[in-house]
Amino acid sequence: MRIAIYARVSTKKQKDQNQGKKDQDPENQLRELRAWCDKTGHTIVQEYIDRESGRNGAKDRKQFAQLFEDAHKRKFDCVLFWALDRFTREGMAPTVLHLQRLAGCGVSFRSYTEPHLSTDNELVGNILLAVMSSLAKVESQKIGERTRAGMERARVEGTKSGKPIGRPKIDPALQRKIAKQLGEGLSAYAVAKKLGIDAHTVARYRGPFEQSAVDAHA
Repeated sequence: MRIAIYARVSTKKQKDQNQGKKDQDPENQLRELRAWCDKTGHTIVQEYIDRESGRNGAKDRKQFAQLFEDAHKRKFDCVLFWALDRFTREGMAPTVLHLQRLAGCGVSFRSYTEPHLSTDNELVGNILLAVMSSLAKVESQKIGERTRAGMERARVEGTKSGKPIGRPKIDPALQRKIAKQLGEGLSAYAVAKKLGIDAHTVARYRGPFEQSAVDAHA
């Protein structure tokens, strides 16, 4: 089987906080991963090493991104990593999406220190991904519930304190200026530049302001 090894080490700050951990040195990971491949008769076709936080996605981990590009091209059959948290630490849902993406390319994965996390066996792999997908769904639901609870708590506390809840209103005088200039045909970007405010602010309120401009000229 053609193997791609993925190894990741923490950023310097994280390594300082985790001194003494064997898996913080990529060579420690690679040495044993290579030995496993040699012992099992698998061929290593590529090694991908990142020195970034595992909470970063593919955008900030170049080797991680390259791994998926090569998986799509079927340059290897299986991805071998030290442990799941060495592969990614983005959370359950993103992790499952990454693993499903590999599966979609016809590439399995194996965690060296967690033998139960392996899709070498197709049947076991399907069951594992199904279970992990269910856990990710539960996690997502819990996050949603906590978010809604937090928003409700903020609303209640805001009501008690008299503080407004929601998007802050901009000054009425500024609203009239934006409405007037939008009504003259200027773009949101041009209005923002002229008034020295953020273009997103103008674009966000453009609909109401354009209506105001229409009313003003009626």
